[in-house]
Amino acid sequence: MKYNCDLISDLLPLYKDEICSEASRKIVEEHLAECPDCKKILNSLNDVTIDEKIVKEKEEVINSQAKFFKRKSAFAGSIIGLIFSIPILVCLIVNLATGAGLTWFFIVLAAILVAASLIIVPLMVPENKMLTTMAAFTASLMLLFGVINIYTQGRWFFVAAASTLFGLTMLFAPFICFRRPVKNYLKKSKGLAIMCAYTATFTLMMLCIGLHVKEPMFFPMAFAIAMPLVAMAWAIFATIRYIRANAVLKTGICITAVGILTGILSHMTAMASVKEATNGVVMYSDPWLPLMLSIGSIGVLLLGIGALISAFKKGNKNENK
Repeated sequence: MKYNCDLISDLLPLYKDEICSEASRKIVEEHLAECPDCKKILNSLNDVTIDEKIVKEKEEVINSQAKFFKRKSAFAGSIIGLIFSIPILVCLIVNLATGAGLTWFFIVLAAILVAASLIIVPLMVPENKMLTTMAAFTASLMLLFGVINIYTQGRWFFVAAASTLFGLTMLFAPFICFRRPVKNYLKKSKGLAIMCAYTATFTLMMLCIGLHVKEPMFFPMAFAIAMPLVAMAWAIFATIRYIRANAVLKTGICITAVGILTGILSHMTAMASVKEATNGVVMYSDPWLPLMLSIGSIGVLLLGIGALISAFKKGNKNENK
């Protein structure tokens, strides 16, 4: 044999995967024709039974550990659930013993459910823990508001629920949209879905507040102030997400839009706030207007810099072509 078996054994994995050179392939084949030991080594490399067995054992170990931790989590959740049931039982007995009937007991029960949604639900749910926990927490919080509203005979439930839902949406929506299974449905529309959720819950909150206060001028005033701000938020989102431009140009567009819109709103507010009237001439002051104009000027400056950067990059691409 022309070549040492140690050398051939080093080449056998490359030969098996067909990634060795033509010269090495010929050397290995010539050696295999004369050496039965190296041929056995090659046959063992081609035998995938061992690999399959290792993969199967690995999957069995992972599944076994997953089941073990699920059982432990379920056991811990059950113990915590029993602990939570103690104050519920105590409140039930006290509420009945005092002759008040089942009144404030339901408030305690709803409050315990809020805590349970954050502690017990993540331990008991096998999959999609974050999504299920957020949904359970929101539902239990709405239930708590409803029970307290009924107990106090209030009329504030929809205002409190809508406002809280808007706040929770601001906090939870990004996490929900980037977790399975929601992200699998949204794909590349996660940002758009988040903005739609923000807009929908904000509109619902303003509607509930308007119906609660019952002021004739609330909706016109709220529409005049809120809708431009909502439009500005959408414009900034669309600029950042969909406009193909450099970061400086996008920043300039956003800052300019913010400066112009806030300047207009500040001017409208100052016009509405009459400070004094002399000889029929309405006098007003607007201390925020210079600041808004300064912000707009910074935005315009960034627009110019961003445009120059884009022109410079475009010129370099043309030269390279």
